Amino acid sequence: MAVSQMIRSQLQLVFEAGPDSDGEITYKNKNFNNVKTEATADQLMAVTNALVPLQERSLYSVERNDSSVLVI
Repeated sequence: MAVSQMIRSQLQLVFEAGPDSDGEITYKNKNFNNVKTEATADQLMAVTNALVPLQERSLYSVERNDSSVLVI
């Protein structure tokens, strides 16, 4: 039976960058690597809430990207 083991986690903040030449909203990402794989969603939101006031752009979304390996 295979088991999934999380090896890496990343916090990604997506900000609205304004409209492009066609009027479509564009986005900019800020990635924070080396996030502890044990970090909870509440802990990541606490970090996000501390970082957002330091940014010039409006926050659009918060994402967590995890990488895992399958161990046989």
